[in-house]
Amino acid sequence: MQMFRETGAYLKGHFRLTSGLHSDEYLQCALVLQHPAIAEQMGRELAAPLPASSLIVAPALGGLIIGHEVARALGVRFIFTERDPAGKMVLRRGFSVRPGETAVVIEDVVTTGGSTREVIEVLRSMGANVAAAGSIIDRSGGRADLGVPRFALAILQTKAWDPQDCPLCREGIPVEKPGSRPAA
Repeated sequence: MQMFRETGAYLKGHFRLTSGLHSDEYLQCALVLQHPAIAEQMGRELAAPLPASSLIVAPALGGLIIGHEVARALGVRFIFTERDPAGKMVLRRGFSVRPGETAVVIEDVVTTGGSTREVIEVLRSMGANVAAAGSIIDRSGGRADLGVPRFALAILQTKAWDPQDCPLCREGIPVEKPGSRPAA
């Protein structure tokens, strides 16, 4: 968290998260990962506890940099999923997964785990064995169920509300959407 604060990547305000939830805290990983030395260090630290695999897979856009750095630290292949025009998570760009291949899914921030679960489903549909998932930050306080062992550099207990229950909305504070894709 110190690196997030030092790089201006820890934001306070009123935010709409990718999950659709609202929060008074936001972690803009792009601001911390813009520094290659920090990205490399985080990648090494996140890679250390992961089980053996031959493949790291991340959802675009948030997981790209940290996924690549974890794969580099482990000396394994890295690919990514992205959303098709209908919003479905898919592998494109000629990427493939061999049936029986062992993969680990890497994300920047997990709040509900929705994107990570989608990547896990894509991999399993192709016959991959998903051994674990990792993230820089787990905003769920460890509660997000991904169906596989999880690892994070930091587990936070942050407040997040359904929009209809958001106290910041009731106060009339404008909401921001700083992430890379529209909220759910």
